[in-house]
Amino acid sequence: MIYRHVVFDLDGTLIDSRQDLADAANAMLASYGAAALPVADVVAMVGEGARTLVARALARAAVDADPDQALPRFLDAYDARLTANTVPYPDVPEVLARLHAHARVSVLTNKPQRPTEAILAALGLAAHVDAAIGGDSPYGRKPAPGALQALIARAGVPASETLMIGDSWVDVETAIAAGVDACLAAFGFGYPAVGPEHRARARFTIDAVTELLDRVPVARY
Repeated sequence: MIYRHVVFDLDGTLIDSRQDLADAANAMLASYGAAALPVADVVAMVGEGARTLVARALARAAVDADPDQALPRFLDAYDARLTANTVPYPDVPEVLARLHAHARVSVLTNKPQRPTEAILAALGLAAHVDAAIGGDSPYGRKPAPGALQALIARAGVPASETLMIGDSWVDVETAIAAGVDACLAAFGFGYPAVGPEHRARARFTIDAVTELLDRVPVARY
């Protein structure tokens, strides 16, 4: 299969954002007088959007608060530390640049649009990305296929020549719903929670992002 469009998840696929997400969640909890949660506990809540993360953190910390009212507290805390500790995974900038020389490159994440764009710019990744859609867009959050379908339309490349790369079951489900091949990133922090069914439904799995250069043949757009 020749792919002319590669779509990446963000957290756990292009960037290691665990500490900043955990710190923001714990800052939100501290505003309610709650104790901090372990980083690993917060990381396990990531992947289905900021509101879901907030709701899970509140429940785990036994805080009786409305997630919709707590969400702005989390977002404000996160905006203050977007790249305090967040870095691209090894070789990500170089791989994106090489892929972008031959194919359309997109980012699809359940992170809100504003921090998505800010992080891509701050980490020097934006220059290698044609389009990015966050989880607060009108297209809905993954695993709903609307945002991926919108990226496919923007790229002008059919679904049959598009590859979705992510570290979670959400990414596999999104790809399937949009009729796109899925690649699982086993190096990402979401991968341990991917069950056997979703691992089997991915077209292939990579242990490092550099494997894409050998495993994903791209045609010049």
